[in-house]
Amino acid sequence: MSRATPCIILGLALLAALPASAADGLTALQCPALVDTAAGKLLGQTTVVIDGNRIREVKAGFVAPDGARVVTLPTGSTCLPGLMDMHTHLTSETSRDAYSEGFRLNDADIAFKGAVFAERTLMAGFTTVRDLGESGGGVSVSLRNAVNQGLLKGPRILTAGKSIATTGGHADPTNGSRRGLQPDPGPEDGVVNSVDDARKAVRQHYKDGADLIKITATGGVLSYAKSSDNPQFTVEEVKAIVDTAKDYGYTVAAHAHGKEGMRRAIEGGVTSIEHGTQMDADLFPLMKKHGTWYVPTIIAGTFVTEKAAEPGYYPEIVRPKALAIGPRIKSTAGAAYKAGVRIAFGTDAGVFPHGQNAREFELMVEAGMPAMFTLQAATTHAAELLGMSSDFGSLSAGKYADVVAVPGNPLEDITLMKKVSFVMKDGVVYRGAEAPARPELGKRGRATV
Repeated sequence: MSRATPCIILGLALLAALPASAADGLTALQCPALVDTAAGKLLGQTTVVIDGNRIREVKAGFVAPDGARVVTLPTGSTCLPGLMDMHTHLTSETSRDAYSEGFRLNDADIAFKGAVFAERTLMAGFTTVRDLGESGGGVSVSLRNAVNQGLLKGPRILTAGKSIATTGGHADPTNGSRRGLQPDPGPEDGVVNSVDDARKAVRQHYKDGADLIKITATGGVLSYAKSSDNPQFTVEEVKAIVDTAKDYGYTVAAHAHGKEGMRRAIEGGVTSIEHGTQMDADLFPLMKKHGTWYVPTIIAGTFVTEKAAEPGYYPEIVRPKALAIGPRIKSTAGAAYKAGVRIAFGTDAGVFPHGQNAREFELMVEAGMPAMFTLQAATTHAAELLGMSSDFGSLSAGKYADVVAVPGNPLEDITLMKKVSFVMKDGVVYRGAEAPARPELGKRGRATV
């Protein structure tokens, strides 16, 4: 981790506008309508009774327990569990200058950007995210810690740290650099070339404080390399990563576009396939046999296709890959849904501007998924993928008080998910009713007014 980290965290603390108050006492959140994602149905007037940062009970109608602070949402609002994005990159964002930032920006610069992107993500209604790959330096780990300590506004972050790649593969940090400019990276840098390297890279991630592992099982669209889909790990290397990850309680997410790389990743035991562009009828049964999750990221494919048409936005080595891969993800996602593959919501935010994550709902519906299914993909399914269904995914007793609301019925108009009007995380209101202006830092990192 960078020696600059303490300074980064101090600077980020000064930057942040903190949440309204600690999650103390009883709150009765009165919802004109509520999506029961566990049951898959829409309820009428409902009160979510919150005790501290957990839900005590969910009651039909508008009720107000003795001593509770009452928060009544506007007529027509619909409450949902806090949304969960299973594929983000909070420490980077697309731009014409993105390919030079690795040579220009320090860890502190990246951290300040990440603080802005994290807040934007939370305000869009996403209260929990997986961060699946940073440039290195441990900035995403520090960002997670700062959010957990109450120094920053942001979603609950589970980070993979640096993606694990192979030499020259997608996420090799020296791709595109002239020879000799950077040293040959190894397992400590997230680049492996053997079973032993693979094990060491996982252990290094544990040492660095990651929450899960992400590998790049095939080439990628935006890396400075020719192929977007060639396999880049052996099955033995994948198994070594997965087996070692299990020792540390880690799941493994696999970036993959090409079929052979996906097959190796699935047979190697990864938890999820990200993007999955060339997944087809040959691979659907294998996904179902192994119980592998699929995180489509349709919006990322749509965005890179649009930007590839703009001369100069991407390097010339990237443009053909974006034009070939991007348009296929939506149809693959639709076919995977019809085949019964397990699907969780993810966007690849950072490949497109942060805060626009909810456009994925609209694209999933266009791909043929019912509106309710897409909402479940971002709640109950995502919680199951994380192995945290007892804490997240639905508005029910015992779970964390993560609640969002939109101004209308998203089952009738899924585009309303882009208009989140209320955000509560951990029992604290960040947007909407009683959201703060500029509170002060309280004890243990909580904010008070």
